[in-house]
Amino acid sequence: MNQDKIRADNDSPWKEILEAYFPQAMQFFFPRTAALIDWERPYEFLDKEFQQIARESEQGRRYADKLVKVWHIDGKEMWLLIHIEIQAIPEDIFPQRMFTYNLRIFDKFAKPAISLAILCDTDPNWRPNQFSYNYPDTRHLFEFGTVKLLDYRSRWTELENSDNPFATVIMAHLKTQETNKKLGERKTWKFSLIRRLYELGFQETDIRNLYRFIDWVMILPKDLEAEFWQEFKEFEEERSMSYITTGERIGYERGKEEQGQTLVLRQLQKRVGELPQEVIEEIQTLSLEQIENLGEALLDFTTIDDLLNWLQANQTV
Repeated sequence: MNQDKIRADNDSPWKEILEAYFPQAMQFFFPRTAALIDWERPYEFLDKEFQQIARESEQGRRYADKLVKVWHIDGKEMWLLIHIEIQAIPEDIFPQRMFTYNLRIFDKFAKPAISLAILCDTDPNWRPNQFSYNYPDTRHLFEFGTVKLLDYRSRWTELENSDNPFATVIMAHLKTQETNKKLGERKTWKFSLIRRLYELGFQETDIRNLYRFIDWVMILPKDLEAEFWQEFKEFEEERSMSYITTGERIGYERGKEEQGQTLVLRQLQKRVGELPQEVIEEIQTLSLEQIENLGEALLDFTTIDDLLNWLQANQTV
C-alpha cells in the first residue's frame, strides 16, 4: 500500500466533512473571519493550487488541508488556508510549517492567505499560534488562528445544544479519544451521537454525511460493530426512516480493516521511521483484533526491532 493511499484514507473523513459544511465550520470555529465573508457568493476549494505549494516530504504525517477562495463583504477576493492537525502527537516544527505555507502561497500566487488551524491532539499545553524570528536589523512575527478541540470537553453542554454539524464532529472526535480502551462505551456513544442527528431533525443528506464521519472515526471491533448495526437498524425501523442503506453499511465494513491498517502504519512510521515494504505487507495480513492490539503496543516502541519482535510474537500462521 503506497503512502499516498495511506494519507488519503486517513485524511478523507475530515476533508469530506469540511467540504460538505465549510460555511458552518467557519462560523463555528472562526466566527470573526466568517463575519468578513460574503456567503451569498460561491466559494471555491483550490486543491490544485494547494498541491503546488504542499511539501512532498510530509507524507509521513496526517494532515487535512484546504485552500479556499472566498469573497470579502467589501467585494475583494480572499484566500483561506484551513489546516486540520489530525496527528495526536504535537510537533515542534508546526508553527514554521504554517508560516512556510503562508509564504509559499504569497510567493507563488501573490495572494495573502488567512491561515487557520484546528488542533485535534490530546496535549492541553500544546497551543502553537505564531512563528517569529528577531535579529538586530530584521524581525518577523507571523500569527495564525487556532482552535483546540480538547477545549470543548468543558463546553459539552454547548455542543449538545448546537445544531451546527461541527458540534457533532467535535463530539465524535472527543468521545473517540476518551474511549480508546473502553470500546463498549464507544459503541454506546456512537449510537447516541447518531440518534441525536435524527432527534435534532437533520435532513437525510446531513444525517448520511455526519453518519459517515462518525462511523469512520469511531472504530469498533467486529462483534461490537455488529451489535451497533443491529441496534441502529431497529432504531431506524421504529422511526420509519431508512436513511442509511445496508449497501452503504457493507461498504463501510469492507473498508474498516484497511482503515485500521492505515492508521497503525502511519503511527508506526512516526514512532520507528519508514517501514520496509515486506513489513508493511505483513501488517496488512493482520486481523482487525491484531491491528487494534498493535495500535496499543506501538506506544511503547522506540525502534523497528520492537515492531519486528511484536510481529514475531503475535503473527498468526
